[in-house]
Amino acid sequence: MEFKHEPVMLQECIEGLNIHPDGIYVDGTLGGAGHSAEIINKLSEKGRLIGIDRDKDALVAAKERLLEYQNVTYIHGNHDEIQSILEELEIEKVDGILLDLGVSSYQLDERSRGFSYLGDNPLDMRMDTSSGVTAKEIVNQYSEEKLAKILWEYGEEKFSRSIAKNICRIREKREIQTTKELVEIIESTIPKSNQKDGHPAKRTFQAIRIEVNNEIQPLYQTVIQSVHCLKESGRLVVITFHSLEDRAVKEAMIELQGKCTCPKDLPYCICGCQSFGKVINKKPIVATQEELERNSRSKSAKVRIFERR
Repeated sequence: MEFKHEPVMLQECIEGLNIHPDGIYVDGTLGGAGHSAEIINKLSEKGRLIGIDRDKDALVAAKERLLEYQNVTYIHGNHDEIQSILEELEIEKVDGILLDLGVSSYQLDERSRGFSYLGDNPLDMRMDTSSGVTAKEIVNQYSEEKLAKILWEYGEEKFSRSIAKNICRIREKREIQTTKELVEIIESTIPKSNQKDGHPAKRTFQAIRIEVNNEIQPLYQTVIQSVHCLKESGRLVVITFHSLEDRAVKEAMIELQGKCTCPKDLPYCICGCQSFGKVINKKPIVATQEELERNSRSKSAKVRIFERR
């Protein structure tokens, strides 16, 4: 399998993890193993990498890429379940966790999966093809109101109501089955004058993918859970690509850091504030101009880092 894209903000993530050669590290979104390949290169024979992905095909691709390494454990699962996964592996705490949220380059390249608005493929978009609702079911079964809501909230699509209305109008005549059919509806709905900023279907496809894979709702708790799985001075590094993702990660990290509400003149804390560590970067790290020019996926990427106390 080919790996056509470089991992997003690779050096920033590796530096953020502050890797110890003998440590245990978790890549909770293994994908094509772009970040993991760099993590494991920095580990000794005593070090260990645990790669988690809900996509079985991605796990196969990652195994091929990391074939020469023996100290890798591959898990078919969801990063939302990281605590129970580590318990099953009888690992109490780890030295670092990386979460690269959103769809992977590997999945985008596999157009038959329906993540891409290019080509003519089945409307699927499931990261785990063994279970869950498909994009086709959402497009054909959600009410007009519910469709418009997810297009607006998850895609920030200005024409969400019009697109939802036209989807419902078309599906009364025939089932919408492919990515090409959905793209044609979107292109016919959005005025040509508003189709200059990237592909017109980009925001709609993002919104439907987020809904299919339930990417936002559990995220706050995933961050909390991940930090509780870290050793002292362990790091959690999260890459987000959407404002709702970034907000959930930011709020969880602020909660974990804790904020004392006692008057400043008190010699010690009496409010019961509990801190589990500190936010390393108050503002998210964004891609350099150099990376933006060579890696279009990094355009909306933001990196946040938390260190366990």
